[in-house]
Amino acid sequence: MAKHDSVYDYFNRPLRDLRISVTDKCNFRCTYCMPAEIFGPDYPFLKRNELLSYEEIERLTTIFVQALGVKKIRITGGEPLMRKDLSTLIERINQIDGVEDIAMTTNGYFLPKYAKKLKSAGLKRVSISLDSLSDDVFGKINGRGVSVKSVLDGIDSAAEAGLQVKINMVVKQGMNDHEIIPMAKFFREKGHILRFIEFMDVGNTNQWNLKDVYPKKQIIEDIHQVMPLEPINPNYTGEVASRYRYIGSTEEIGVISSVSDAFCSTCNRARLSASGSLYTCLFASKGHDLREQIRSTKTDEELTDHIKTIWNGRKDQYSVERSDASTVRKKIEMSHIGG
Repeated sequence: MAKHDSVYDYFNRPLRDLRISVTDKCNFRCTYCMPAEIFGPDYPFLKRNELLSYEEIERLTTIFVQALGVKKIRITGGEPLMRKDLSTLIERINQIDGVEDIAMTTNGYFLPKYAKKLKSAGLKRVSISLDSLSDDVFGKINGRGVSVKSVLDGIDSAAEAGLQVKINMVVKQGMNDHEIIPMAKFFREKGHILRFIEFMDVGNTNQWNLKDVYPKKQIIEDIHQVMPLEPINPNYTGEVASRYRYIGSTEEIGVISSVSDAFCSTCNRARLSASGSLYTCLFASKGHDLREQIRSTKTDEELTDHIKTIWNGRKDQYSVERSDASTVRKKIEMSHIGG
């Protein structure tokens, strides 16, 4: 495939990062993502033929990387490890010339079973979700009573397999904000980077309210009083987490603050949903159907031109516009496009 130059959107943001959701299913029912009262036993999850096949994902990824300038791939869900033989897909993506990094976001539950296989297939990093060290609090959040130990075992398995590990903690006012310090201490001792994520208004089912957001400024203040912090530079342009280091050490934390401190201006991410729609913003109302395109007779060049047109016309900056009441709109559920 002919190598093209990078593509840029309306605000001159390049396309660098592709997040691929491989399933809309998850074994957890976290209140801020897939609340059990909505995603119950009768919920109509995608059928097999509605999901992109691994061959289709590989073909699209090749186009994104070799023709459109994507460097980094992140596999998401739902819970990505609920998709059968995921290591096969990782292996295929790893063989695409131009892929510099493959990561995965997971709840960690299945990692004891799959971590070594994923590492062998070419996965480099995992971001593992854990919102509390208390079984009682965490069991309520995940909606299934899953123990903290199940996730900690996954974290240990990933580290033992040689995967880089980061922990993601969604912080919600009154739900788990009292766990910020215990989590920071625990993972500092463990040697894993912990990233705090402000409770976001992703999707339409998580009962989001601005009053529930525990802001970045407060998170940093809480930790700084116990373990002094200093800000450090981002690793790269477009990094979503603001980084802080414990003073006098090399250990760090991050805060992802799309509510109180928007980072739209450097956003270089596109998201491919499990059903094959391309989303140019986590908070998008609708996507662009690539499944129909890839299942048609279109050539790689025609697909490239189609995706390029979508990105060139991208004007998303939802987090900047959030406070404007006129921007209220229905949004895609997080379980369809990952984080």
